[in-house]
Amino acid sequence: MPRFMNHNYSFSEFSRQSSKGVLVIYGDILLKIVKQTWVLFFLFVSRISEISEVQSTYIYIGVFVVFMFSLGRAYFSYRNFKFKIVDHHFVLKKGIIKKTNTSIAFDRIQNINFKQNLIQQFINVYGVSIETAGSNKTEIVIKALSHSKALALKELISSVAVSSETSQEQQKPLLKIKIGELLKVSLTENHFRSLLVLIALLIGFFQQIEHVLEGLGRKEFLDDYLNQSTEAVLGSILLIVVLFLGVVIVSIFSSFIRVFLRHFNLVLFVKKEAFEINQGLLTKKSVVLKKQKVQSITVSSNPFKRWVGISYVVFKQAMSGKMKNKKDKVIKIVGCEHDQINLIKNHLFDSGQLDASQKHYTDSYYKTRILFLTSIILLVINSSIFLIFDILYVLYITLLLLPLCYFLIHKKIKKTFYKISTNLLLVGKGLVDTHHTYFQLFKVQNVTMKQTIFQQRRNVVDLILQTASGKIRIPCMPSKNATEIYNHILFNVEISKQSWM
Repeated sequence: MPRFMNHNYSFSEFSRQSSKGVLVIYGDILLKIVKQTWVLFFLFVSRISEISEVQSTYIYIGVFVVFMFSLGRAYFSYRNFKFKIVDHHFVLKKGIIKKTNTSIAFDRIQNINFKQNLIQQFINVYGVSIETAGSNKTEIVIKALSHSKALALKELISSVAVSSETSQEQQKPLLKIKIGELLKVSLTENHFRSLLVLIALLIGFFQQIEHVLEGLGRKEFLDDYLNQSTEAVLGSILLIVVLFLGVVIVSIFSSFIRVFLRHFNLVLFVKKEAFEINQGLLTKKSVVLKKQKVQSITVSSNPFKRWVGISYVVFKQAMSGKMKNKKDKVIKIVGCEHDQINLIKNHLFDSGQLDASQKHYTDSYYKTRILFLTSIILLVINSSIFLIFDILYVLYITLLLLPLCYFLIHKKIKKTFYKISTNLLLVGKGLVDTHHTYFQLFKVQNVTMKQTIFQQRRNVVDLILQTASGKIRIPCMPSKNATEIYNHILFNVEISKQSWM
């Protein structure tokens, strides 16, 4: 065991979770049942007048049986869940009818996530999940551990000394995002996305209300109310403006609530070989991220974020190609200022090498290709609208959109570049947002040069770097430059003895 270990847990023998874990498992099971059967609840309410007393009795008995069955399942899941640590392997046994044994070597572990939702905070336990690179889902999920046992497990698996909460408060963090920065983050978020989510929720809510009132025989009441409200709104420009401003304010407020709940008290500590990231209000999360497991980092911003002087940093790790939701492997730190970003980069690699490197832009063919494709798309859309609806003035709208399209294409070209040093690569891209990806060359898995027949005439190629966290593409490079980078990367991969997994 590591010499800095300061706890009384050896984990050499099989142990169980905290006995309070039964409540957490039970709550998770009930939540899954509610998510899958909530439609039946609305159906029951909408048809309540048609259900006899005998049928209601059977329904209540069925609900009671489901609750008791779920409680029994939670108990046996708790009893059969055992884990231990042997020879730097995490060993897990679980299952009720189908028993499974899992063994994961420490060097396969990418990060350790600690979480406390409201139930776990109320009963004072921690959830622990252990993630590896090769799996398409989280392999180990422990629902409930005491605080001291959770810290001991984190320290042992990550081989990083973990401080108590008291000493962590005394330790100076590398980065701490305060409420003021979170307010800047929320104000500069994509509110259009929040607006779409809000509209979808409202549509779903009205549909459910319609079904319930239809079951109660009062659907005409809702129809009359909607007709009167629609006529009143459409008849007044002031009401339309007020309604629009109200929806915008609600979307901005929902963005703030989302950012505040997810990233409240965001703190980044630096350990010897890892980052420790703590954040969250209702659901508190703590992630131990090993530095060598980070495949690349991306620094992103948009015009509003640049105006208030903040960006966000995304850590990308190795992930399975079969993973359905690859965002699960992405760790984001929001509200970072320029100096804080430099501190993060310097702890991962020597980013100063890139300062003296020349910035290379794509060949002019790249701009020609984008302009051509944009023209084809606009032509198809306008022709379709004109042929289907016989609307001529849509052509005038397109003429107004052309300057905007050209401006956005120009911005995209200016943001697409690369800088390369001895062992580091910086790739820039973006349209409205700006993304700068930093990548260490020895972590490349393979390099590919692709060239279409049109690119062949201009002697340009697309350089594609395959990494454990995905592809990095540099479009329309001169063939000579691409070949030089290709050979340079292969040379770095061959001579490097550093571990990246």
